[in-house]
Amino acid sequence: MSEEELAEFETDVLSGFVLARASAGLVDSTIRNDTHHLELIRDWFGRPLWEMEPADADVYFGKVLRDAKPSTRTGQAAALAVLFQFLELRHKVELHNLTGRVAECPLDEMNRPRASVEPQLRIPPSEAEVEALFAGWREEPVTCRKFGPAARNYAVAPLAADVGLRINEARRLDLDDVRWELAVYPRPRHPCRRRLGRRTAARHRPMEWTGPVKWNLRLTAANRGIWKASELQRMLAERGVVISAGKMSGLWSGQPNTVKLDELDVVCAVLGCGIEELLLPELERVPEPVPATDSQATAVGQPRAVAPRPLTCRSLPPR
Repeated sequence: MSEEELAEFETDVLSGFVLARASAGLVDSTIRNDTHHLELIRDWFGRPLWEMEPADADVYFGKVLRDAKPSTRTGQAAALAVLFQFLELRHKVELHNLTGRVAECPLDEMNRPRASVEPQLRIPPSEAEVEALFAGWREEPVTCRKFGPAARNYAVAPLAADVGLRINEARRLDLDDVRWELAVYPRPRHPCRRRLGRRTAARHRPMEWTGPVKWNLRLTAANRGIWKASELQRMLAERGVVISAGKMSGLWSGQPNTVKLDELDVVCAVLGCGIEELLLPELERVPEPVPATDSQATAVGQPRAVAPRPLTCRSLPPR
């Protein structure tokens, strides 16, 4: 058998090996790694791999790859073992007729590389560590340069941690999936704001959404072609109303803490809308009247019966 025929046969064997691994369902990256390992061994050996003996494997894995990483040694050994399994199952008879050799793997129980990498146990963080992480992360949107990406990242992280939402599911969320009316929006404290003097600062109760009116600024601005809060903030500043980033985020998110009447007039002037477009009544949220019971029902204008005080048990005068 000539060298050209032997080279063609070796190429056909390698092509059949790749096709067989692909038909087994392996991904392209795994097949590419196996063929790369076989090419490295072939370049060092200098002859077809079916001529490799156990002594050659001892020299290659014992000297050449002595200082290599355990993953490299086990990866090349696994690729070589799979190749010889393929030769024994598909080309054992043909290889014996052409070369007179019997395909036998040069790796055995004595020289087969073993992985010495110990598996590392991944311990999830405790609840206190998770709470400390989100407590520090919660202050980032207030001081960051770009509020939108920071608020988005912080909103997705608790969903993944508490609800178990996957990233592929989180990226499909839309603003219509958020129930804004169920949230509570406390007023954030500006990082540059400090207390003056030694007087105790006044306590403010957090603003909760209890009124039957919906703040509709974002949809109203979107109908006018304004899609970013920064754009509306710039237009308001041109009209003389300078709004901070924290307050603008509250106006844009749908739950402002306070809205002054003069600011409301400027917003209406900038958007070219009326107050009825910004404040939408929600009549379905108004509680139904509670019917009075028989004991509490009294006629309109009818005086209530006054029980006379007893003459006994009068209070004693002060001493």
